Amino acid sequence: MQRVYVISLLVALLACQCLAQTAEGASQRKQNLRDCLDDLGSCDQSLLTSAQTSQLAGLRHDDNLLSCLNGYGECDRSLLSAPELTQVAEAARQRNLLACETLVGICNKSELPPAKAAAVEKIEKQQNQLDCETGSGPCNYSLLAAAETTRVRALERERNLLACETNQELCDKSLLTAAQAKSVADMQDKENFLACKTGDGYCDDSQLNPSEAKRVAEVKHERDILACQAAESPCETSSQGQEAMKSVAPDAR
Repeated sequence: MQRVYVISLLVALLACQCLAQTAEGASQRKQNLRDCLDDLGSCDQSLLTSAQTSQLAGLRHDDNLLSCLNGYGECDRSLLSAPELTQVAEAARQRNLLACETLVGICNKSELPPAKAAAVEKIEKQQNQLDCETGSGPCNYSLLAAAETTRVRALERERNLLACETNQELCDKSLLTAAQAKSVADMQDKENFLACKTGDGYCDDSQLNPSEAKRVAEVKHERDILACQAAESPCETSSQGQEAMKSVAPDAR
């Protein structure tokens, strides 16, 4: 009886050990399958079933084909069939044509057929003319006809005059005529005078003539007087300001 009990116990221990090894092996195979799906270097093909190997090969082939078709990532053309190679070559031609026609990306004009190359050249000239006329991009004057160059130069002078009149950094005063330079200087003097009078904006006192400087000082004292009149508590003004206070009507104080 005791012998039977010992044999039964040994059988049970061996069964538990086998179950543990089986569970560990299943876990290892699952982890290996995840590694293979993630295309990790630790993938062990020998642990895959034939169905899994076939499915993974199909997935990798599709991933490679997609990379070849869209031009992103690594493309292994050696894994493609003849029809797939034709399809990939056509997709590459279409991407190149798109880059050439939109002027975005890398354009290889040598791969364009003559009719498409002529169309792309026309697009480039039109885009260059637009850039030249609007100043929105670099201008290649060599692509312009004589009449176009004349019009572009006139537009550039007009844009520069507007930039000078509105105090933009793009203003190049060397491009202004004498009359334009005087007009711009007068406009800037007026704006500076107003900035000094109102205390709003940048005021360059050195640009004021004696009459303007005197008027600015008077306006400043007038503002000081008004501020004192509006204050809750008395405030002191300069002697010049006090003289100005005397000139204010009594009912206004």
